[in-house]
Amino acid sequence: MSTWQAVSKKVPTIDEPRKSTLAYRALVLFSLIYFLRPEDFIPGLDVIPIGKISGGIALLALIFGVPARLRHKLTIELKVLILLLGQMMLCIPFAFWRSGSFDTVINKFSKGVIVAVLIYLVTTSVAELRKLLLIQAGSIALITVASVLVHRTEVGRLMGIQKGILENPNDLAINIAINFPLCVAFVLAAKGGAQKFLWCIGLVFMSYGVVATYSRSGLLAMAVTVVICLWEFGIKGRRMILVTAAALVGVIGLGVMVATPRYLTRVESLVRGNIEGSGDRGSLEAREQLLKDSLLIMIKHPLLGIGPGNFPSYTLTWRVAHNTYTELGAEAGLPGLILFVVLMGLTLRKIKSVRKLPGYQTNEGVRLWTSALWAAMLAYISGAMFASTEYNLFPYFMVGYVCAMYQTVSAPVEANSIPRGDIESGGNKRLGDARREGELAWTR
Repeated sequence: MSTWQAVSKKVPTIDEPRKSTLAYRALVLFSLIYFLRPEDFIPGLDVIPIGKISGGIALLALIFGVPARLRHKLTIELKVLILLLGQMMLCIPFAFWRSGSFDTVINKFSKGVIVAVLIYLVTTSVAELRKLLLIQAGSIALITVASVLVHRTEVGRLMGIQKGILENPNDLAINIAINFPLCVAFVLAAKGGAQKFLWCIGLVFMSYGVVATYSRSGLLAMAVTVVICLWEFGIKGRRMILVTAAALVGVIGLGVMVATPRYLTRVESLVRGNIEGSGDRGSLEAREQLLKDSLLIMIKHPLLGIGPGNFPSYTLTWRVAHNTYTELGAEAGLPGLILFVVLMGLTLRKIKSVRKLPGYQTNEGVRLWTSALWAAMLAYISGAMFASTEYNLFPYFMVGYVCAMYQTVSAPVEANSIPRGDIESGGNKRLGDARREGELAWTR
């Protein structure tokens, strides 16, 4: 047993900005490229593999930008995520279409794992975490505003202006829903009237965007988001003005729905299927069949599945299953599905753990971002039942955010004061005492 102390040393607060590391700046660059996709708008960039380059930057930042003593100090959530990556890599040699699975795992899913680990290891303050959340929420809001203004449609349904994950109406709607609580948090955190106004404009466009996509899965995810936001920010946060404003907006929204018969018919088709005027074109029946197909494949290939990303080609429908859980089970086997569900559950548990820390009770900003992450995670978990999102990076960004939030709040000390693993093994109470006294004393 060794004993060390760092006494009479000023302990920085959890909000105090620190000098950003090179690895953190690389993470910021990756986030900007991933969410904004400049290659879709700047002529000539589309011939450059921006996605692979940005992924390489993130990998290099993880290898060379993170101290060796921290690389093995991972949370249980991140270890489960790495196990999920290992399961998917194990599926590749036995996949129905090996090259397709290799591309899905290496060029898509692995980026999510790298970024989640990087977020946890290099984010050292709430200010840095807030910047990453700002990039994500601001990008989604900006893309939604631009998409509504350009108003490119497919069979009358709003499409995103990007060519990536936000182009499809269903994907756009669900991503709006799961990023909505982050934007609400930025409205509440904004100090100036101009900032609040801009974020409110973004929320209005995002609400309209979900309606304009005519996405039923997006509507369900948005309903979950709104309910959670009202509870977290309004009732629990004792912001009755927010509850009143939400009620007013709800009345207006209901009036718009009543005045838009096509949208009401579209919602009704959730239950009745391809009714006249819904624009369903048999998609509900098709989704039911795809769901059955994914379940049957999971039963026939329980251990290794048919290979990540192989469901469309294996079934010859060239359509995804529109259900993250059953599709992942079909493609990566039951072990993959179990690991994913465990990952989501552990992440929710981690958010609950943040709320038990001393730093949570004493910092309004921490409470705000924790509520936003809680709402966003629940919205994602709900929305994932109606869309295939297992290879999008969003859920794994969220895992990284939550782990970084817990680490930051539980140990708001300088990066070289205490190894992360030592903090996770216990001593949060003593750290809280040290913060109150302005000094740190740790015995190991």
